[in-house]
Amino acid sequence: MKNFLLILLLVSFSAFSQEMSIEKLNEIIKQKSDTLQVKGNSWHFTLNDRLLICIADKNANRMRIISPIAKKEQLDDTLILNSLIANFHTALDVKYAISDDVLWSVFIHPLKELSVHQVEDAILQVYNANITFGTIFSSTSLTFPGNTKKNLPKEKKYLQNKI
Repeated sequence: MKNFLLILLLVSFSAFSQEMSIEKLNEIIKQKSDTLQVKGNSWHFTLNDRLLICIADKNANRMRIISPIAKKEQLDDTLILNSLIANFHTALDVKYAISDDVLWSVFIHPLKELSVHQVEDAILQVYNANITFGTIFSSTSLTFPGNTKKNLPKEKKYLQNKI
């Protein structure tokens, strides 16, 4: 009886495990995008006139959805600081990051462990983080509690204790 229950539990668990594939990812992006260009293992698509790019690597079991927001030279210290605060409190599964002198909203995750819902949610979070940059810096309506006030101190203060 114990063996039967163990087998039943394992079969049930495997039925709910995620097995995202490049093909499933392609279908989700097709359904969610306004325009789409596929280039090998990357998808360039728009959602409400915002460019999003998905890059997937089956062998490395990684994927990312990114959206360019601004060139680095357009950013001041306040915007950069506020995006770092948002990464902790309001960006949730998406983060703001700079690469190649461009600020991006970014979602990075192992590929095969993703569900359809998670991919759909990631697309929306990347899009929302892009359009709310400079205002509420948020990927969803959820926030983590704490100091989410986004501004710079009047004078520089240095940390007394190293963390």
